[in-house]
Amino acid sequence: MARRRKGDDIHGWVILDKPLDMTSTQAVSAVRRIYNAKKAGHAGTLDPLASGILPIALGEATKTVPFAVEGSKIYRFTIKWGERTTTLDREGEVVATSDVRPTPEQVAAVLPDFTGEIQQIPPAFSAIKVDGERAYDLARSGEDVQLEARPIQIHSLDLLDCPDADMAVLEMRCGKGAYVRSMARDIAHALGTEGHVAALRRIRVGGFAEAESTRLDELEEMAHKGAASEALLPVQTALDDIPALAITEEESFQLKLGRSIVLLPRQAQELKAQRRPREIAGKDCTFTALALCDGVAVALGDARAGKFQPSRVFNLTP
Repeated sequence: MARRRKGDDIHGWVILDKPLDMTSTQAVSAVRRIYNAKKAGHAGTLDPLASGILPIALGEATKTVPFAVEGSKIYRFTIKWGERTTTLDREGEVVATSDVRPTPEQVAAVLPDFTGEIQQIPPAFSAIKVDGERAYDLARSGEDVQLEARPIQIHSLDLLDCPDADMAVLEMRCGKGAYVRSMARDIAHALGTEGHVAALRRIRVGGFAEAESTRLDELEEMAHKGAASEALLPVQTALDDIPALAITEEESFQLKLGRSIVLLPRQAQELKAQRRPREIAGKDCTFTALALCDGVAVALGDARAGKFQPSRVFNLTP
């Protein structure tokens, strides 16, 4: 018999403002402990030397993590010119230097070359698997890790400030899989110099922003006062860009049994109005939608050919 996981049935999202010098795993463990939650996960790793938005899912919210991870992200980071390190941030050892210090005008001039869909080689010190092992484990053991370039999407890249000749502060909005450390390396090389990330902060993940985030010390204080639930957002928060389908209690019952429900023509039209359909085999169209009963998430699924078929069911009560 499987051992029952200890903790309470806590469901929802905590938008943590992760502090420096803490891993994402440690942050998840800390939040899970505060809520005594049975299950927890996060949407997008942040390095220990990075601060900022780390969405943490508790309970049934973990089923929506893949949707949160797919959202665009905004990073604000500082490049220090003249030094490249093993890790491409200030944690590593310096392996290359340059006396070249680009001007603000020169920095701004190359940034358009790094927007749109570009090819990027991830850092050797990354969680990408190579022959079943993490690249950072191989790099730390002294192996020469060679990773292949992969396509990424950079929506915008702006120069915010140059506080001195050695530093440049940038802001980047990007899609999944983009590495800020690699961006710093590549921008530096395009300018004929070396560089690494001296500071990094994530200020947005999908629909999660700084304004609704909570620091760990604030969360602990709220928990001490019995008010930690105030920082807990609904499970469906990560699904704001997915068409919503209002259903009845009877339909909710059927979906929780894994059965499909029939869509009224009006409901199908409302779904189409919320999101453009994607074409699938033949002439059919399918929509990913979220079924809600009295504002509570019931199921994620596909609306197709006049029916809604659940793919992920949430065990939540109003």
